[in-house]
Amino acid sequence: MKIIELIKSHKAKIGIIGLGYVGLPLARVFSHQGFPVKGFDIDRHKIQSLDNGKSYIKHIPSALIKEMQEKYKFSATDDFRQLKQMDTIIICVPTPLTVMQEPDLSYIENTAKSISANLRKGQLIVLESTTYPGTTDEVVKPILEKTGLKCGRDFYLAFSPEREDPGNSKYSTEKIPKVVGGVDRISTNIAVQLYENAVIKVIKVSSARVAESTKLMENIYRCVNIALVNELKMLFDRMDINIWEVIQAASTKPFGFQSFYPGPGLGGHCIPIDPFYLSWKARQYEMTTRFIELAGEINISMPYYVVSKTIEALNKHSKSLKNSRVLILGMAYKKDVDDIRESPALKLMELLKKQEAIVIYNDPYIPELPHLRHYKFPQLKSTPLTVTTLKKQDAVIIATDHSAYDYEWIVKNSSLVIDTRNATQNVTGYNNRIVRA
Repeated sequence: MKIIELIKSHKAKIGIIGLGYVGLPLARVFSHQGFPVKGFDIDRHKIQSLDNGKSYIKHIPSALIKEMQEKYKFSATDDFRQLKQMDTIIICVPTPLTVMQEPDLSYIENTAKSISANLRKGQLIVLESTTYPGTTDEVVKPILEKTGLKCGRDFYLAFSPEREDPGNSKYSTEKIPKVVGGVDRISTNIAVQLYENAVIKVIKVSSARVAESTKLMENIYRCVNIALVNELKMLFDRMDINIWEVIQAASTKPFGFQSFYPGPGLGGHCIPIDPFYLSWKARQYEMTTRFIELAGEINISMPYYVVSKTIEALNKHSKSLKNSRVLILGMAYKKDVDDIRESPALKLMELLKKQEAIVIYNDPYIPELPHLRHYKFPQLKSTPLTVTTLKKQDAVIIATDHSAYDYEWIVKNSSLVIDTRNATQNVTGYNNRIVRA
């Protein structure tokens, strides 16, 4: 079969649609394996940046982009007509939720239509975007087959969930095992062949539905356990017990326990969103996923809890939140990355502004807040972190525990610090200024 011969010889032309935190690292992996790779994106700014050899993702240096271009002939475009030249097309587009917490498949559907307009015989299409079980079979396949081409005969279709962890140097894309499942046996085998030439290990499953479900299970597992420790944090706070000390002690058990940590809410593209994809699909089968939905409710409530703790702390200083100056430290969803997707710090900022607080932020990795789908902030810029800035604030909220921050210095120069990440655990002598939330 021609597609398999092209893959084995590393001559298969690979098109990757969506050059964000999933697509760009994947382009790097396939380029380094010698495959000719072309990236596709509707964001012209990303294309221009890549054309100039510049990266817009912190853990992918610009030097790597230049190497991909010069040594491996990587290129990027917003001309989707070039999809017809590709032997394999991998879809890495967003799958957000609507305001009603329902799946928004518009990015997948529009991408499938773009592929359909340029589909030819012999191509392999792989969806990597996280979604509910059945999307590949029920949404993507019918759009592609409207061309008159038949899946499994004229073209091939599979699902392989992305497993990116931005900023994790130990587990880069090629070091993470890849789950692969096609809509039919031949599609599965071809997709397995593709990824076996790029990553450390491939786990072949029986269908695209199993592969789709695997990603959801991974993230729901984390979501539920994080919700559990978040709920315990609120309970233990009332009991004057330090949840972080409890977790540290429990983690000494050599079996039957895995540490999860509380925070101001969930962030990143996957964990806050994926559970709702499955709970929405479950309703089609007349089942309510109460456990999943409860975990989602708890995690969504955490920014409100942080604001309530801030109000309580300000009250003890004879201040109201209204007109108080509040500095949020860290807008990224987790430490040491420049990824702001679904960051709980955004909700924190929104809630504080609704209470008429005067809010600024600092983040060494996010110099300016980008345009956001669900938040109507002005184009705020990161405020330099100085002694003067800290002393002017009525409260400083540590929302993301970046390693670059000197927490002892921050506490020393602040009148009140709301710590949502246990970042100040080693700071001593200023306990009256620190509130854990």
